[in-house]
Amino acid sequence: MLGRVNHIALAVPDLAAAVETYRTTLGATVTEPQALPEHGVTVVFVTLPNTKVELLEPLGPQSSIAAFLAKNPAGGMHHICYEVEDIIAARDHLLLSGARVLGDGNPRIGAHGKPVLFLHPKDFWGTLIELEQV
Repeated sequence: MLGRVNHIALAVPDLAAAVETYRTTLGATVTEPQALPEHGVTVVFVTLPNTKVELLEPLGPQSSIAAFLAKNPAGGMHHICYEVEDIIAARDHLLLSGARVLGDGNPRIGAHGKPVLFLHPKDFWGTLIELEQV
């Protein structure tokens, strides 16, 4: 069911500072910031030869990323995103296996313009998992 790792997401308290660190210190290529109000975040992607790193900053105090940063003020790994060919088939398989899909269980459009779902971290050893249909 799982394909390649699409990206690893890091929550950061200061997106501009994180972008500067990735560009200057690490020499990485970073996309322009993209606000995603429906997800409550502003994101950039660090482009790597084999995957991407997504840097997330809260878009307002109600963002789940704001809650994450309240517990982890310096930031940290927020989730890992895996690609799947058919997100509905993946969701149905996971639900039958007893995994919990967050939200109402229906895919939403993610930062790449593709359907995504999130899986409860308690079902995956403390790691929030995002699935993205490719």
